[in-house]
Amino acid sequence: MENLLELLKTRRTYRRFEQRPVERCILEEILEAARLSSSAANRQPLSYVVIQGRDEVERIFPHTRWAGALPPQKGQPKEGEHPVLFIAVVENTDINPDCDTDAGLAIGNMTLAAWNHGVGSCIIGACDRARISELLGLTESQKLHTLVAFGYPSVKSKVVPLEKGEDFKYYLDDSGDYVVPKRKTEDVVTYYSQGQ
Repeated sequence: MENLLELLKTRRTYRRFEQRPVERCILEEILEAARLSSSAANRQPLSYVVIQGRDEVERIFPHTRWAGALPPQKGQPKEGEHPVLFIAVVENTDINPDCDTDAGLAIGNMTLAAWNHGVGSCIIGACDRARISELLGLTESQKLHTLVAFGYPSVKSKVVPLEKGEDFKYYLDDSGDYVVPKRKTEDVVTYYSQGQ
């Protein structure tokens, strides 16, 4: 459990990557982690499209937006910092039209499995879904939920405690590494007790 908690503490969002490919065995583990995720009524409505290789990734990249809390010149990955892999999370609406929770669980599994091998990730909801769906050849019963970008991070990221009243937005420190304020446990948890 200690190793899992350490993994959770250090698995952050990364937006700048080294330009080396993710090994096939790690990609397969990421996809297996997604497949094993819990699903409402075990209907398993999700499928995944793997986008890898420089040309394929660069075809998708212009249709993504990054780091909404940062100015574009600091948040958007520059040439030589792009991800080396995208995985599109696709909802098959003919199986289950309402599977956001399934998608969230699968994405959590994928990003944690990747980070277990030092592969960073960025969950991208800010994207041109219509254009990406067209590029991927999705059908009418397939809905692009999210893109997840992967690669070996070229920066670091750390969590710092968020004090009440402080700004929650992540930022870059003087070294260009990400700093992510997180609310403290005591600020987000209450224990229910009947009669109190």
